[in-house]
Amino acid sequence: MAPSFGIAFGGGGARGLAHIHVIEALDELGIKPVAIAGSSIGAIMGAGMASGMTGKDIHDYARSILGRRAQVASRMWRARPGTIAEAMQGGIRVSQFNVERILKAFLPEAIPETFAELQIPLKVTATDYFGHKLAVFEDGDLHSALAASAAIPAVFRPVTRDGRLLIDGGIYNPVPFDLIENDADIIIGVDVVGAPEEADRKQPTSVDLMFGATQLMMQS
Repeated sequence: MAPSFGIAFGGGGARGLAHIHVIEALDELGIKPVAIAGSSIGAIMGAGMASGMTGKDIHDYARSILGRRAQVASRMWRARPGTIAEAMQGGIRVSQFNVERILKAFLPEAIPETFAELQIPLKVTATDYFGHKLAVFEDGDLHSALAASAAIPAVFRPVTRDGRLLIDGGIYNPVPFDLIENDADIIIGVDVVGAPEEADRKQPTSVDLMFGATQLMMQS
């Protein structure tokens, strides 16, 4: 009897686009997981696979959107606050975007609104900010769980769900293979976290420092 597989997709910001090639390789090998877990960008990629999208489907969709500036600009415009009151909610936060609106504008239609509609079971991580612990979602509303998992601090506003304030799932569990280690015979963990690197600019900007510090924390 062939072994069963589980896949854990890690967080890592834009580096998470590398997950697409991993999914394509798994498709070529004929590997269809029985369980998927994901943190941050890994949760979004995992949701695509759990929805039944092939690696090629995800690749073509990402290229059709991210490869065209007009498409990105159009979708970012759709993600703008609906009213001035919404924009001012919680005070003026120029640097914080509403990750739920952005995901709604960018997610493919193939990704359903609830976990129950997925073809493969999925576990999504987030960080319970005031609870000081990991939050794991595997039922109910899918989109809010993905938004919470991808809510990188200082870039995106936290997501409120079930009375909890939630931020990026990669903070507590960057590559959540442990969440599905009992669900399959073989677990594949895909780590795309990365680490700060020296560039031409010797003094990193505040944004560089923020992402670099987050990478170091997740590496630890």
